[in-house]
Amino acid sequence: GVFRDLFINQMNLMDRGIKMAAEADEPLDQNFVRKHALEQAAELNISLREASCRVFSNSAGSYSANVGLAIENGGWEGEEQLQEQFLTRKGFAFNADKPGMMEQQADLFKSALKTVDVTFQNLDSSEISITDVSHYYDSDPTKVVQGLRDDKKKPMSMMADTTTANAQVRSLSETVRLDARTKLLNPKFYEGMLSTGYEGVREIQKRLRNTMGWSATAGEVDNFVFEDANGVFIEDAEMQQRLLDTNPNAFRDMVTTFLEANGRGYWETSDENIERLQELYAEVEDRIEGI
Repeated sequence: GVFRDLFINQMNLMDRGIKMAAEADEPLDQNFVRKHALEQAAELNISLREASCRVFSNSAGSYSANVGLAIENGGWEGEEQLQEQFLTRKGFAFNADKPGMMEQQADLFKSALKTVDVTFQNLDSSEISITDVSHYYDSDPTKVVQGLRDDKKKPMSMMADTTTANAQVRSLSETVRLDARTKLLNPKFYEGMLSTGYEGVREIQKRLRNTMGWSATAGEVDNFVFEDANGVFIEDAEMQQRLLDTNPNAFRDMVTTFLEANGRGYWETSDENIERLQELYAEVEDRIEGI
């Protein structure tokens, strides 16, 4: 949405360039833009030029897929709901032939995504990582593409790290592991957060919730991330007490996130850990309610 609003000239150039490629008289084995656009034109009974739209976003004045919002409040029944939400809100095509208009093209959007082999995002700020905020996974289409592909194969998911002059491209799973080890599971990080008090505990919980977000949209979070986080924040009785005393509401949300991650199949752990979390949830709830 922000790019749509601020970089309309660049989006216009991208759309024009893609349309030129689709209309170029070239062999289909050398021009996959044309190949797919021709297939989509036939499938949807539309013109080649319309079928070559490849720049999609929200409707005018609308922002995000709201997938992050659903995951943050836990109000989603399954991944299918998140994927349909993404497709519905992001399925508006930018068309250089109709500047300033965002037309709903959900069928064309789905048809284009069916042929995707690789998803890609760019991390451009060292101050905001992929679990600091929800908008990175909110925009991630990995499982959306998997659900649309005829072979149900999950596309390769890549992330470019351009936060330094030494830019690197890593797999999404590697990026999630790196982020977990340097932030959520790093004593320097979580002790620094705890030193700030109430808000620090909320920041730790938010990062755990956003990590689960990547499980929901991409399935690229290793089991050890949740297991080690449980070891740091739940199994350690002293740490558990510090979190509870500093911000009981955020700690309750943390316990809820662990239970939800297990319940949704993102974290495999022992029955003992789950029983401990269930008991802990009841204890924290009683404390908050003053029982």
